[in-house]
Amino acid sequence: MINNGSVVRFEYTLSDENGQIIQSNKGKEPVSYKHGSREIISGLEKGIAEMQLNEEKTIQVQPEEGYGPVDPQGFTEVPKSEVPTGSQKAGTPLTARDPQGQEMLIHVREVKQDTVILDFNHPLAGKTLTFDIKVVAIEQGS
Repeated sequence: MINNGSVVRFEYTLSDENGQIIQSNKGKEPVSYKHGSREIISGLEKGIAEMQLNEEKTIQVQPEEGYGPVDPQGFTEVPKSEVPTGSQKAGTPLTARDPQGQEMLIHVREVKQDTVILDFNHPLAGKTLTFDIKVVAIEQGS
């Protein structure tokens, strides 16, 4: 049984609302997390909580329990000169540092005549996510 403090290892395939696979670790190293420690998104952790060893389950996670809704304040318009010429294309990922020095991923949302709109939202924000999960190990925590 999975309790707070349990170390859970699982395989997963993550799909978007259209069933397109975003990511999978099936056949690779399982994900490991400590249950109740907020190491994974809350909707996924809630779905895994009732699972047993070797159980397989499909868990649907709404944006509010995943990466949140798209924040309209997460878009910033900057002069083209602030974005490398080769990166001035919608969808291009860029990295930047926040005020604390942490690296963050941003995306080019739109390219206008003199400016570029950058999207600081998580790439999965606003999306309903489907996880196909198999719990492969449960170690009881202390």
